[in-house]
Amino acid sequence: MTQWRKSGRSADTGQENCVELARLPPAIGVRDSRLPEAGHLILSHESFADLITRIKRDELNF
Repeated sequence: MTQWRKSGRSADTGQENCVELARLPPAIGVRDSRLPEAGHLILSHESFADLITRIKRDELNF
């Protein structure tokens, strides 16, 4: 069974807008914690690492 995890920091801030992550060999699953039934994205380890790097550099436009 897939174990989805949410950051412990999400609970500390009271934020409702969170993502959950899961190890899905050989990839990483990403889903909306409020709508888990809507499905999930599957990212390779390399793509996930790139996404995190770009988020930390504030390179994404939301």
